[in-house]
Amino acid sequence: MSFLSVDEQMAVIKRGTVEIVPEEELKEKLTKSRKTNTPLRIKLGVDPTRPDLHLGHSVILRKLRQFQDLGHEAILIIGGFTAMIGDPTGQNKTRPPLTDAEVQENAENYIEQAKKILDPSKTTIVNNNDWLGPITFMDVIRLSSKLTVARMIERDDFSKRYQNNEPISLHEFLYPLAQGQDSVHLKSDVELGGTDQKFNLLVGRDLQRADGIDPQVCLMMPLLVGTDGSMKMSKSYDNYIGIDEPANEMYGKSLSIPDELIYPYFELVTDISVDELPAIKQKAETDPRNTKHQLAFTITRMYHGEEAAVAARKHFEETVIKKNIPDDAPVFTFDAGSEHRLMDIISDAGLTSSNGETKRMMKQGGVSINEEKINDPNHAIIFTAGDELELKVGKRKYARLISS
Repeated sequence: MSFLSVDEQMAVIKRGTVEIVPEEELKEKLTKSRKTNTPLRIKLGVDPTRPDLHLGHSVILRKLRQFQDLGHEAILIIGGFTAMIGDPTGQNKTRPPLTDAEVQENAENYIEQAKKILDPSKTTIVNNNDWLGPITFMDVIRLSSKLTVARMIERDDFSKRYQNNEPISLHEFLYPLAQGQDSVHLKSDVELGGTDQKFNLLVGRDLQRADGIDPQVCLMMPLLVGTDGSMKMSKSYDNYIGIDEPANEMYGKSLSIPDELIYPYFELVTDISVDELPAIKQKAETDPRNTKHQLAFTITRMYHGEEAAVAARKHFEETVIKKNIPDDAPVFTFDAGSEHRLMDIISDAGLTSSNGETKRMMKQGGVSINEEKINDPNHAIIFTAGDELELKVGKRKYARLISS
């Protein structure tokens, strides 16, 4: 195939990138790739610790897709082995290891969702349990001899925990070695990761060099800030936009981000071309409201298609701007004279994921009947004949409650 010039490729690769180590080596690899007409091997390792993906995960997956579009080979490593070890990266406590069955189930869901971003026909999917599983204890000892304890303590979270007299188990030292061995096995030219993975990526580079392999270039992407504008995007912080969420939810959540995140979101999670980004940046500063709608439309269109994005915008205008209950809101019928706790109605309707979420939304004023906020978790409705009530949960979920 015909590759773009090195400068053109670097413009795409550097989009949203925090750091490339070392950048000059990447240019050399791209130059050689063009000269020999051989694609680079781009590695991304993921531990399937959770089965559902959000836009935070999409940042690194989109970078892998950009390499694909440039003509390079994308290798997605499912960390079947490393997920069962537990990675402490960026955490005070080690991530709990998963069972083999949990890994398999999460991996299947992860791959299915990742295909919404990657080109499946150009993606090689492997499981590192295939080559790490058979390693013997003697192999582990030999592998561990290639790095010193001083080198391991250079890792930021290790050094902080050591200084705070917090325990660090030996298996945590072995995790970077396992991830680095992936790079040795696959002979990767480039490895992608978040800024919290820098140490592990560099260990892979060290192990490749020790094995006589041309060391990989390490490319780090930022951790996406969530819709709250402060914490990294995470389901734990309830500040996420899931890539599998319904179009209306995706559109509405995208509009909830602070204005200062409009441009970073365009840069990191959308398919807007590099050439369009400068104009987007200026528009975000001068007309944030309409630019945010453009962002919401773009994100929704990417995952649900043009028609669904148009419908989502219309839904938002009708339900939020005009404050009308949507025509397609679900209808629930109750017998006249019957009494039902509102929390049970919301749970049975599937408008929240749990009673805990319902209670939290009530306390925050996110639940209303006929525009009257309900804060009491034990609030009950006694239905009378002919009742037609409008239930609103959160900013975008509605239901009609009628009695006969």
